[in-house]
Amino acid sequence: MLDIFGGLRMILKRQEIVVDNVVFRLHYMVTAVLLVACSVINTAKQYIGNPIECIQNDQIPFINVYCWIHSTFIMPGSFHQKMGTEVAFPGVANSKGEVSEQKYYAYYQWVCFVLFFQAALFYIPKLLWNAWEGNLMSTVVMGMHFAIGPDEEKSDKRKILVDYLLKHVRSHNFYAIRYFTCEFLALVNVIFQMYIMNKFLGGEFWDYGSRVMEFSEMEQYERADPMVYVFPRMTKCIFHKVGPSGDIQRHDALCILPLNIVNEKIYILLWFWFIFLTAVTCLLLIYRLALFVSGKLRSQVLHARCRLAPQEYLNSVLQKTKFGDWFVLYMLGKNIDPLIFKEVIAELAKRIETADSNETT
Repeated sequence: MLDIFGGLRMILKRQEIVVDNVVFRLHYMVTAVLLVACSVINTAKQYIGNPIECIQNDQIPFINVYCWIHSTFIMPGSFHQKMGTEVAFPGVANSKGEVSEQKYYAYYQWVCFVLFFQAALFYIPKLLWNAWEGNLMSTVVMGMHFAIGPDEEKSDKRKILVDYLLKHVRSHNFYAIRYFTCEFLALVNVIFQMYIMNKFLGGEFWDYGSRVMEFSEMEQYERADPMVYVFPRMTKCIFHKVGPSGDIQRHDALCILPLNIVNEKIYILLWFWFIFLTAVTCLLLIYRLALFVSGKLRSQVLHARCRLAPQEYLNSVLQKTKFGDWFVLYMLGKNIDPLIFKEVIAELAKRIETADSNETT
């Protein structure tokens, strides 16, 4: 098990060439690894005991397997009754033959698979961006993320990069739009994932975290633990079999679900994480919109990324380029050594002015 988590840690290692931002990495790196880790924990039965243990007076040998496969149920009305006097445990009460009042739980068989499927969905925007990006950034950086090297070699690479930027000036808008589309898809994905989890848990996920927080602030005698309601630790199971005379015999079993102690912690963690992820992604998209609208903001952001480059050079370049060119320059500023990038900006500013002057004359 430790080897598995060691493998997941390798996914979180720093990228040599950065082609996205921190918020985007929270989706395909942190969240995907978190979901896979939760799936592994859920399936590691040998570390947390059997997933279900049922008590039955007639000692039916396969009752555990039957109740695990065919699901168990609770009586929702008993959650507000006093434990120890009115009911034995929250959710466990006499059904009195009222089948309509029974709430069945079968999702726990599928938790590990659903979590793994969700992890795969979080990686889709990254796969799409990798296909669209086409290793452009790693190609144009050419190892200049390190300042160490022969001056002649660095000068040649710098000239090649400036030549590329001049040749493709005002033609990178589609590159930027594709990346921002992937960020938007990441937001759509996390909202869709919350919808999936809500359906999976029978409509109990949307307000799960808020109910848990309200529960922690209630008086002791008023409490009805929402975690026990969504992930019951003790349930009921009915098994029918044919008796010696051919009559149907009804066997009532009381089942303990120790795995739900883990599930309730997993989903409260995911609820808070998904809310945080949705909020920061929305803020990111608002920030992107502001960058698209405001040229002044783009200039300030690029200068903050490339502080060694003089502001007048940055302004000169941005006045002659479009939004997509700014995005490429910003990504280059993330990947190229600051001293080399300062020289790239200075040379690009001079050559772009010269090119515009030649076109004018």
